[in-house]
Parts: sequence; structure tokens; C-alpha cells
Amino acid sequence: MSAPEIPASITEVTPAWLSDVLRDAGVLPAGAVQAVTVDQIGVGVGIMGELFRVGADYGAGGPPPGAPSSVVVKLPSPFEANRAQGVGLGMYEAEVRFYRELAPHTAARTARCYHADIVPGTARFVVVLEDLSGLEMADYVAGMTVEECRAAARALAAVHGSWWGKVDAPAYAWIPSVVHPRIEMLAGMWPALWEGFLANFATRLPEGGRAGGEAIRDHYWELMQAMSRLPWTLIHQDYRSDNLLFERDLDRDDAVVILDWQGIGRGPAAYDLAYLLGGSLTVADRRASERAIMADYHRHLVGAGVTDYPAEQLWHDYRLALLVAGPATAVLTGATFDLANERGGQMIGAMTERHFSALVDHDSVSLIP
Repeated sequence: MSAPEIPASITEVTPAWLSDVLRDAGVLPAGAVQAVTVDQIGVGVGIMGELFRVGADYGAGGPPPGAPSSVVVKLPSPFEANRAQGVGLGMYEAEVRFYRELAPHTAARTARCYHADIVPGTARFVVVLEDLSGLEMADYVAGMTVEECRAAARALAAVHGSWWGKVDAPAYAWIPSVVHPRIEMLAGMWPALWEGFLANFATRLPEGGRAGGEAIRDHYWELMQAMSRLPWTLIHQDYRSDNLLFERDLDRDDAVVILDWQGIGRGPAAYDLAYLLGGSLTVADRRASERAIMADYHRHLVGAGVTDYPAEQLWHDYRLALLVAGPATAVLTGATFDLANERGGQMIGAMTERHFSALVDHDSVSLIP
């Protein structure tokens, strides 16, 4: 039986198509989807793609045992500039391959994937995931709570521990590293991106932030080379509150579900930590809690088997990563993306204020090689 066609738009997610997907996934041994309902979700959260909750009506008797009553369908962004970035950076292909090849070997909790397919080298892709709408999502603009951030850091330790020292293997060479040629190309683009970013978000920079951004602009490639000399693992690279779902009981081992694996890379764990703490917490909450959260993360990393990475080294690497993780995303998105709604602008504004405040607070510029 051939794989289901990749839908060109959500209108092609029909009852017959969803039936084929669920049969291939082994969760619809009998019967068929009779009708679907579609609701767009996550508006203003994702930049590279669109998310839809698709309800499945199986007719009389309801869903067969094991069949989902709804799924989440992920499709590319409707905006050409965003799709071009997704293709150029290999983000769509990375997410499909993550669910196919890497998720089974990652200790952290991820959404069950029923189907993932792509036409390589294009923006034509689809991912069908379990619907976890019963869980909670933190609001990036408002900032996640300290307790949510602590749980997210524990989940991150599970990801990093699963892949610590393993991603150098030839089988994973397809995952871009922090010194991939694309990163070197981005370094060459920084002067122009910085000017475009300033035109849109200069007013959100804290005191000292502009000088920090100019230092990054002039030394971005050297910074990424310095990051590449740190221990490598699998990094998410967009580890923020909008890509996480939370159980109400945050003390559970599986309290956090990690979403959106489009930006995965090979590089230092501190990159994801700087992105999480520097961006998803308010400035005040980060200042008050980051050391305690980092200590908790390190304990769980050691518990996952990483015993040769001292906490003092992690703290140094975190300060260095504050220069490249969040600021690069803020500058790139702020300068080039079609911010389709007001919330998108609020999100990048908050990202700018928080990440640049973090690098100023830690005098990270003094670490530039």
C-alpha cells in the first residue's frame, strides 16, 4: 500500500486521507473516518508552520479501540518568505526525520507521531501527531512560571543525556552542527540583519543591549566556533515555552511534552539552556531563579549518565551561549519574517528584551574570543 499523499493544504485532509494515515500507523484496524472537523490552533505561536486540530468522526459507535478522536496536523507556513527559510535551513526535513529516526531513542516525552512525510528539498511536508489539548501551554509573551521552567529544564536534561557524546557518529551527520556552513552564511548576513532588526525592535533593547548586539554582529562566527569546541549533544534550538506542553502535576517525570523539532542541531547543551532561561522567563524571574534551575538541570544530567561535565563548566558555557542562542533568533526573525499578527510582534519584542537583558546581566560580551 502506498503512503498517503502529502496534502497541499488543510482542505486536502479528508476523511479518506486521515483513515489511510491512521491505518498505516496501526491505530485503525477496522472502520474508517466518516467526517472531519478542522480548527486552526497555535495562531501566532509558530512562524514556520501552521497547526490544525482535526476531529475524527467514525460514525455510530464512536472511535474504534485505540483510534484517536482527534489529531494535530502540521503543515508549512502560508507565507512564502517563511517557507523559503524553512527549506533553506532544512527545518521541515529535520522535523520529519526526528519523528522517524530520533524520537524512539530520546528519553524525554514527545507527542506520538502517526505520520510524517516530506518531498525532500521542498516545503511540501506533513506531520500528524496525537492531540494533547488536555495539557497546558505557557504563554511566551507573559512568561512561563519558575515551576514550569524547572520542569522544562529537567525534560531538557533527558534529551541532552540521551544523546550526549553520540551525535558525532556518521549516521547523524545530516543534523546541522553549530558550525554548519549555513551558520557561517548567517554570520555574513548579520550586519544587514542587525540593521533590519533595529528598524523594527530597537526600542525593546535594554540598556547595554545595543552594544551587545553590535559585538555579536562583529564576532558571531568566532562565537559559534567557540561553541563548537564544547561537548556536543542533540540540541532542540527553539526550546521555549510555546513549544512545550505541561501536565498540571509538574513533579511528574513526564510532566513536559516537547514539540516542534524543526530546528534540531548538534552542539552544546548550554545553547538550549540559554534559549530557555534567557527567553521564556521574565527578566525578574530569570534573575531570581536561574542558578537554582541550572543546578537542578545539572543534577538530572548527571543522573542521565553525564558525569564528566562539571557544574562550573556548564555555568561558563551558559554565559557564552547567551550571546548566540536567543539574540540570533530575535535578530533573524525580527529582521526578515512576515509577522502576520500582533502577537508575533509581541513575541519577538519580549524575546528581544529578555535575551539581551540576560547577556548584559552576565557580562557575556567579555567572553568573546
